[in-house]
Amino acid sequence: MQAVEIGRAQEIGLTGAGVRVAVLDTGFDVGHPDFAGRSVTAESFIPGEGPEDVHGHGTHCLGSACGPWAPPSGRGFGVAPGVEIFSGKVLGADGSGSDASILAGIDWALANGCQIISMSLGADVREVHPPYVTAGRRALEQGSLLVAAAGNNAGRAAGDPGFVGAPANSPYVMAVAALDQGLRVADFSARSLPHDGGAVDIAAPGVDIYSSWPRPELHRSISGTSMAAPHVSGVAALLSASTGLRGQALWDELTRTARPLEGADVEDVGAGLAVVTPEEGR
Repeated sequence: MQAVEIGRAQEIGLTGAGVRVAVLDTGFDVGHPDFAGRSVTAESFIPGEGPEDVHGHGTHCLGSACGPWAPPSGRGFGVAPGVEIFSGKVLGADGSGSDASILAGIDWALANGCQIISMSLGADVREVHPPYVTAGRRALEQGSLLVAAAGNNAGRAAGDPGFVGAPANSPYVMAVAALDQGLRVADFSARSLPHDGGAVDIAAPGVDIYSSWPRPELHRSISGTSMAAPHVSGVAALLSASTGLRGQALWDELTRTARPLEGADVEDVGAGLAVVTPEEGR
């Protein structure tokens, strides 16, 4: 939380209220005690499975984007605790899904007017998938921002920088890299591809991230660009609540206000670290 400079938002009471955030993932533990009293709309796009999260990944990602600053457990973990939550289950109990389920989730989130759509998912393919180009363009036109994990296919210590996979490699989807606790590029975080849309756009914390987990465990620390993407989604929600910006204008402001990272290549971190730059409390 502190890495994305949440302190100023906390000081002025900027929680993201009035903004709808959709997290498309493995679902959500809707009975999690840290989210008691929150507005949560949950839907499943996996045949034969309800919206509950039996995997854990979705509850963790949703917690990073939308979790509380001061939960009953005592340790805060969310960026935008006042947003209205939409949880779309597009990945099954085994953590896998199809383009059809993901695209259906995007359609659902857009139909519900979600300004931010967070997707900590992807495939390790270099090719751009046209359906995500169409979906991303339509989202921006409707005033929504698609945020996606860049991918974990790098092995930087072994000399492999990896590549941004789909759907993050669509030119209309914001691709998010992961940083470690020293704000260095994570070993696993994918690098930009040399084609339109293949670039990393922005970065956020993604190593040993503490967040919510389905009951009875309640909390867990895990790593991945999947953990970085919801941090950016939370920052985007606070920025949208503060400024009223949406869609492409919100994208532009997120990258404009990102903090450059000394010694990091733009191919690895894009504009830099996503940070909270509030104008007024809301």
